[in-house]
Amino acid sequence: MLSHITVGASELGRAGRFYDALLTPLGLKRRIVSPDGGPEALCWVATPASLPRFYVYRPFNGEPATAGNGSMVAFLAPSIAAVNTAYADGLAHGGRDDGAPGPRPRYGDGYYGAYLRDPDGNKVHIVHRADLQP
Repeated sequence: MLSHITVGASELGRAGRFYDALLTPLGLKRRIVSPDGGPEALCWVATPASLPRFYVYRPFNGEPATAGNGSMVAFLAPSIAAVNTAYADGLAHGGRDDGAPGPRPRYGDGYYGAYLRDPDGNKVHIVHRADLQP
């Protein structure tokens, strides 16, 4: 079980607009976070659960945020429509296309996904998996 995932950002305002647009169609809500003495942070969670959490921080060491080569965060979407909406909203809020929405049969039956880069270059995947639906 995951506790949380964290990516770095150079500008939290810009990152917040992108991830609010991307994550709202997936049912995630932004939480207020004020770490004691730590860097500024943004946080999203699927309520009413408290975990797992997705964080966006300015790097603690003060260096510029960089995207990890080969790193990716994947968010589960409740429907194909939510994948399409999150993708379009992410593009409209500073994201870059890294793979348009569509079926990805090589990953399994009913696998539908899209890929974006956030404003800092972090790779984000939005996926609906029909095999996980009731």
